[in-house]
Amino acid sequence: MDELQRLIWEGENDKVDFKQRVTQPEKIARTMVSFANTRGGVILIGIKDDGSITGVDPDEEKHTLQLAANFYCNPPVALTYEEIEAEKRIVLKVTIAESRQKPHFAKIKDNDWRGYVRVKDTSVQTSKMVDKTLRNEAPRFERLPLDRHELAALELLQKQPRLTLKQYMKAANLSERRAYRILVKLVIHGYLRLHDKEKEDYFTLS
Repeated sequence: MDELQRLIWEGENDKVDFKQRVTQPEKIARTMVSFANTRGGVILIGIKDDGSITGVDPDEEKHTLQLAANFYCNPPVALTYEEIEAEKRIVLKVTIAESRQKPHFAKIKDNDWRGYVRVKDTSVQTSKMVDKTLRNEAPRFERLPLDRHELAALELLQKQPRLTLKQYMKAANLSERRAYRILVKLVIHGYLRLHDKEKEDYFTLS
């Protein structure tokens, strides 16, 4: 099985996204930013959500992608391209490395820039709390196993529907900075979901 077939077979996940076409730079910018802010990833263009190969005109796609990377991402996101022939069609593989300039923000509209991280197969909008942690720490998180503090957060959420930063700090006897990092790690790896539309950020189990 070649690499393209393997990526399609594994499906969309925290490091792979499928696009049939790229027509809206502001939308693809969110995916770019989420990969750059998390652990990097690959966008396969010319692939439907079900994994079937439709192919694209790579030059046309690159134009929109560069527009998104340079003008709808702040700081701009670096892209590398590979054109892969499959079933007599061209699939454009776009690779985005984990960034050393975290956090990146995507332009939603004029004067409205928002951060995103990759959680499972979606780009999730971050809060100011997560952006601050990414900027200050630029963490590179290990996969598993989770340590006792991380497990404590999951155990708390098995007993209660939501968890705030202050509740977690008190229960686990952690500093604010340490608690931030642990909760953000659990969001990035898909254990928790961040809710930042209320007066106070809170977390729930994914």
